[in-house]
Amino acid sequence: MASSNPLNTINVGGVVQKLSDYEAAQNQAKAKDKKNDALGKDAFLQLLVTQMKYQDPLDPQDNSEYLSQLAQFSALEQMTNVSKGLSEVSKIVDNINSSVLIGQLSGMIGQPVQWITEVKGSDGKTEKQNFEGKIIGVSITDGQPSVIADVNGKTHQVEVSKIVRVGRLTAEKP
Repeated sequence: MASSNPLNTINVGGVVQKLSDYEAAQNQAKAKDKKNDALGKDAFLQLLVTQMKYQDPLDPQDNSEYLSQLAQFSALEQMTNVSKGLSEVSKIVDNINSSVLIGQLSGMIGQPVQWITEVKGSDGKTEKQNFEGKIIGVSITDGQPSVIADVNGKTHQVEVSKIVRVGRLTAEKP
């Protein structure tokens, strides 16, 4: 009986397999996962080359047809580039919006703030609860801006959408 070489095997979930069999199974799974729904630049060029390769030499296609196809390909490539550029511009605009919002929120540091948040009660039901504190900082977590508020020495991170009032409720007397 031939002994299996432990260097050429892999243990997956307690099952020992030959490394080559495992890699083949993984490659098949990856091939199934890939979607070939959209034709890309490479597929278009392969199609064009195949078309030229198998044309009838006694009745070749007109050059204007090839030029038309190349023009369509060029237009497709330009649209793809524009799409990528717009995606990058969108990211830049999002960063600018976040920066402007952070600047505005920073101006609120030191101001009183009131917010409403949902809290689970002892009976398991959620109820709305009002909090009041003083803004001591600004934060961005997972792309979401929030303020840091102090309530009697305890800090709270408050989403901007939960804030109902910033500033004093009444004017101070001189």
